Amino acid sequence: MSERPVVAVVVFPGSNDDRDAAWALGAVGAEPVLVWHEDDELPPETGAVVLPGGFSYGDYLRCGAIASLAPAMDAVRRFAAAGGPVLGICNGFQILCEARLLPGVLRPNRELEFVCRDATVRVANADTLFMRRCEEGQELVVPVKHGEGAWYADEGQFVQLAARGQIVLRYAEDVNGSLGNVAGVVNEAGNVMGLMPHPEHAVDPLLGSADGGLLLAAFVDAAAEHLLAVA
Repeated sequence: MSERPVVAVVVFPGSNDDRDAAWALGAVGAEPVLVWHEDDELPPETGAVVLPGGFSYGDYLRCGAIASLAPAMDAVRRFAAAGGPVLGICNGFQILCEARLLPGVLRPNRELEFVCRDATVRVANADTLFMRRCEEGQELVVPVKHGEGAWYADEGQFVQLAARGQIVLRYAEDVNGSLGNVAGVVNEAGNVMGLMPHPEHAVDPLLGSADGGLLLAAFVDAAAEHLLAVA
């Protein structure tokens, strides 16, 4: 058995960043395993789960809505409920919100445009499983590519989330009309995170930035710790 922690990457019809996520996770010390959306169980040695970017089920109904009902998501829910680290990237973030594993919703971008460029995000809370290799206030350059990435919650929920430290990443500038420039949030337990930027596309300076590797490496650390905790 590999000494690297296994990270399950759930693949839906229409996922197109699943292999990218697997490659990036391998680059920062994980053993990625692709899991098909119809599988109702995760590999028994799973230490963490990634829901990758793409256009699951063609983005019909709402982005992530159909994927949230896939058999694999029942396994993801059980894993998250047991404290396992789960990361949703772009479409994965949308799926987690539709599955009610994360607060808020992702709406069409402000100008209804598809945004595809590098974005600067600022760490709003470094005291999480996912951001602990960063410092609060640190700025990271990570690419975005989405048409429905404007995170939204009602005012009361937004204030509560901010007070509890569940808003962990904010855009340094208005990228898509997201409320409060929110780019990433965690659940109340702190073991599930969603973000619209793509850290898997920012793990090598040759791609313009390696800042995403900080987040993914912390995620792999959390996978290893989870496996030790349940051993």
